[in-house]
Amino acid sequence: MNKGFTDNSSIETPNDINMTEKPLKSKVSRQNRVDINVLKSKLQETESKELKKNIYVLSTLILALGALGIYLSL
Repeated sequence: MNKGFTDNSSIETPNDINMTEKPLKSKVSRQNRVDINVLKSKLQETESKELKKNIYVLSTLILALGALGIYLSL
């Protein structure tokens, strides 16, 4: 019994692939190193910006809740 496809024709791969495409492994020069201290400082900058934003939002919500509480108690 033949299961699967009934047509047993072969599948051809295209031969018109450009040879100018980048290979999987390219020779990377050693001059493009990244300093870990630079990455840490950038991360600390973004975290401090996020912390300031979070503190601002939290303080605004607490202030709004306090104002609402005073308004409703009058």
